[in-house]
Amino acid sequence: MISNGEEWLTVREAAELSGYNPESITRLIRDGKIQARKVSIVWLVDRESLLAYLGKVQTLGEKRGRKPEN
Repeated sequence: MISNGEEWLTVREAAELSGYNPESITRLIRDGKIQARKVSIVWLVDRESLLAYLGKVQTLGEKRGRKPEN
């Protein structure tokens, strides 16, 4: 969905684009790490915000999942 020059994705579309699961996308929204807005009962994720977050994570080398114990 494109609105005012911005592209908005459903949580499912954002999950497919990022490789994350939908619950992780929802957590990123809740934690304020990606921009989203709720329309009725559906969360829409700002595509540019998601891509910026993914680029940042890749640059930092953050790995998904549990961290190894020392």
